[in-house]
Amino acid sequence: MKQNRSRFYILLWLALSVATTVAEAQSEKPQVSLAVDQIARYVSDVILDAEGKSRCDYNMTEGKWYDYEVPWHTGQAVNALLAAYKHTGSKKYLTAAIKAGDYWAGLQIKEHPVLKGMVNARHGDSIGEDYIVFATVSDGTPGIYELSRVTKNPKYAKVATSAAYWMIKNMYDADKGICYDNIDVKTGEVLKEYSPFWKDKGQQSLFDVSRPNTEGSLFKDAFEFSKDSQFKDAFINLCNSLLEKQGPEGVWMSFMPNSVEARSFHPRFSLWYAESLIEAFNLTGDRKYLDGAARTAEVFAAAQQKDGTIFYDNYLNGRLPDKGSVTGSASALAGIVWIKLVQNGYKQFEGNIERSTIWILQNRYAQNHPDPNLRGAVLETRTRFRKGKVWLTNRDTGSIFALRFLVDYSQYKFK
Repeated sequence: MKQNRSRFYILLWLALSVATTVAEAQSEKPQVSLAVDQIARYVSDVILDAEGKSRCDYNMTEGKWYDYEVPWHTGQAVNALLAAYKHTGSKKYLTAAIKAGDYWAGLQIKEHPVLKGMVNARHGDSIGEDYIVFATVSDGTPGIYELSRVTKNPKYAKVATSAAYWMIKNMYDADKGICYDNIDVKTGEVLKEYSPFWKDKGQQSLFDVSRPNTEGSLFKDAFEFSKDSQFKDAFINLCNSLLEKQGPEGVWMSFMPNSVEARSFHPRFSLWYAESLIEAFNLTGDRKYLDGAARTAEVFAAAQQKDGTIFYDNYLNGRLPDKGSVTGSASALAGIVWIKLVQNGYKQFEGNIERSTIWILQNRYAQNHPDPNLRGAVLETRTRFRKGKVWLTNRDTGSIFALRFLVDYSQYKFK
């Protein structure tokens, strides 16, 4: 009798727990759906300009937008808007993504004797307009390939694949497991001994001028579009190089923008590598790539604050993070990686996913904010010192990655 009563209470507790979980999910779902729509409207109506390109960084003290790696940011916006389109069915977001994709495809170089077939993805910002950067191209391409898949128009993927052919021929070193970072826009020369990112450094080494450069998984997408096996071979080789070069901490301290001297790591850079490792698993079925991505994900789980915040500058030497810059895109991108890992059995990240969700829902500018440049945006502050003053921006990246994350979260949690 006593045993039956105990079983009854256990079953009752389980039933109540399931009912509570379902009720919480049902109450959360409309909040997430509303946030997806509001953020998508912000990306399509505010972040993208009349040409379809991203306006990038909004200086809040000046009330002005400033370019920063425009092709990268635009490609990322395309990816986010397509996620919103598939989630909401709103043609508005597809139309905006097509406009941005047309801008990106229009960057293809057609006349230059050396760079023909490449895209004119100039970095800007601290290194100026004289250099095309590998990752400025590659990490903008996932949205470009997705645009071809969604619209069934191969134009966009053809431009990205043309660039991939140029890059694999001129920037990829299979033996070293790297791709060189920079191209001189005027001459088309690939810089193999000098990087403008290290202009004050007298002696530059291989890892100053190159990286594994798998951000965006360009060669994987190029393989799947073209069926050219050289892209698959290069992608797998670079991902194997990533695993070899991954530090015991779980991140890649040998490569900028991480800093081995300061023991600091960038809030997104290593996550892009982790994303590419997950793509390598999807391509090969080899779980060693998931294990590598999980090691990176653990670092960001430790960096995430109890309320879900991830700051811009984080450290591996016990130093507290710099709280001057709050990086909403890191909470979102880490969440994207955590979701993919949880779906593959790494359940330890479930709590981190929920913290990222709560953080994004709670840290958005109001729809009636007095500054129309911020209405509906996700918080992404970056504090730097430029031109003799504090340079306080809210960046487009917070909203772009939050949009992708919330769509992924909806599929993970509610379906």
